[in-house]
Amino acid sequence: MEIYKDLSSPASKEFEKLLNSQLSKSTIEEGKIIEGKINKITEKFVFLFVEGLKSEPVLDINELKSMGLSENIKVGGTISVLLEKIEDKNGEVIVSASKALKIKGWDKLVEAYEKKEPIMGKIVSKCKGGCIVEHIDTGSLMFLPGSQISDKPLKDISHLMNEPQKFALIKLDKVRGNACVSRREIISSFKKEDKAKIIARYKVGDIIKGAECKGLSSFGAFFNVNGEMDCLVHLQEIQYSRLNHPDEVLSVGEKRDLKVISVDNEKLQVGCSIKQLSPDPFEKIDEFELNKTYDFKIIKLMDFGAFCELVELPGLSTLLHSSECSWTKKNASAKKMFKVGQIIQCQITEIHKDKRRVAISHRLTKENPFEVFEKKFPIGSIVEGTVDNKNEYSLFLSVENLEILAFLHCNDLTYLNDGEEELKKYNKGDKIRVKVLEIKSSDQKIRVGLRQTKPDPFDWFKDKKKNQVITVKIISSDNKGLTVRPEECEMDFNIKKNQIAINQADARPSRFTGGERIDVAIQDIDFQKRKASLSIKLLEELEKKEALEKYGAEDSGKNLPFSSLSTEIDKKNKKK
Repeated sequence: MEIYKDLSSPASKEFEKLLNSQLSKSTIEEGKIIEGKINKITEKFVFLFVEGLKSEPVLDINELKSMGLSENIKVGGTISVLLEKIEDKNGEVIVSASKALKIKGWDKLVEAYEKKEPIMGKIVSKCKGGCIVEHIDTGSLMFLPGSQISDKPLKDISHLMNEPQKFALIKLDKVRGNACVSRREIISSFKKEDKAKIIARYKVGDIIKGAECKGLSSFGAFFNVNGEMDCLVHLQEIQYSRLNHPDEVLSVGEKRDLKVISVDNEKLQVGCSIKQLSPDPFEKIDEFELNKTYDFKIIKLMDFGAFCELVELPGLSTLLHSSECSWTKKNASAKKMFKVGQIIQCQITEIHKDKRRVAISHRLTKENPFEVFEKKFPIGSIVEGTVDNKNEYSLFLSVENLEILAFLHCNDLTYLNDGEEELKKYNKGDKIRVKVLEIKSSDQKIRVGLRQTKPDPFDWFKDKKKNQVITVKIISSDNKGLTVRPEECEMDFNIKKNQIAINQADARPSRFTGGERIDVAIQDIDFQKRKASLSIKLLEELEKKEALEKYGAEDSGKNLPFSSLSTEIDKKNKKK
């Protein structure tokens, strides 16, 4: 081998010049996209020739076919690849055609985003929160949020799947390589041009016939005009009367005439009014009198009442509250009582011209059934009623043809038995004669009683007084005491265990088996509560006191049947 030591020779300088010119043509760098020429094709691989590389890069033929590059796979064809490594540990060149395609596609997306140009893509799949869109030119995948699919809610997007269409790039993340697109923006841009032409046809003062209510919100109602434009009727422009929400007088799908009150060509908005189609009804409200009856038309039914319009003054709407629908029904349902369009009579009860509010009542046009009842059946009257309903503690009776129910508590059924047990004997439809005990027209309440129609067995105590001795019959006994019934009385009373005897050893209910006749003393009488307390112990104390007063002489107590009487007499004599 010949070694060139003299680099200053003409031959060496010429060689150096040729070498530098050759290296200057080669711009091979890792991380760049280069063009490779197909040099050889086998069953599995494609071999490329890239000028400046010491070995041939190799690509998987299946990868190229999956990328749609089948037409480029021929000897002499060129393929763009990303040079990842000029030489790995095995001395081979590492390239990627898919990464090169993705980078080229990203560059196109960046260019379109900067120029604000739409791109062609197709929705290939659904994902959480939206869809995946494939860029047709490069195959890059982008995210389409659900809110950006269309300008109106779509329940089904199957007709949009895999269909080439335009999308607007709305966001690019160059660091992460993510792209977000919008179909809605493309649709809106076309509609914006058309909407400007539509709005140009309207001017303030125009009347729009038969606009359909499309939606309701807290601030107004949206109407669709001839299927070409949506407009807003503000809450304050719906009616002259006070309104809390449009659903009080409007329903989705309802058609109304509108008056154009504003046109904004920049925002492409048209403002309309319903109330300005008619004169302000409150200017003529002074012609109507309080507490006078007028005809009202039902225009909308709600759970809490009905909205009505004064027939003689169209446009004046007011609320008929459920509490003013009926005298007898506390929770009256306007939906069950009336129909939309029905003409009913109501009385004007209040007019607030400043607040633009009118209060009305339907029940005041009819006679108060509670006042009718009170005139016909004053307190103390005996009436016949029919059991209309019952619950666990009371009966409700209907009287004659009046639409009211009288309240009969179980405690007013009988004097003798347990009220709840007595209640079980009565069924719906039973007729009973009762006494009117209480009438409260303001509270819509009538109370009646059955036992009050019969003599009160407690009247047996009217001529009795405290400490009086009476004879009773023992009905039964238990651990708590005795149940007794005075002679010629229908009521039973209890004698507590501690009232059976003075001596605790004798205060045993078991001493009595039932059926015995004994004397007892009246301990207390309460005619208001209908209660009487009886006591055997009190009788013994009274007799003992009487004996002390009668037999107070010394040694006289030995013949009395009281074991402690002599001791008591001794104490009395000592005090003397």
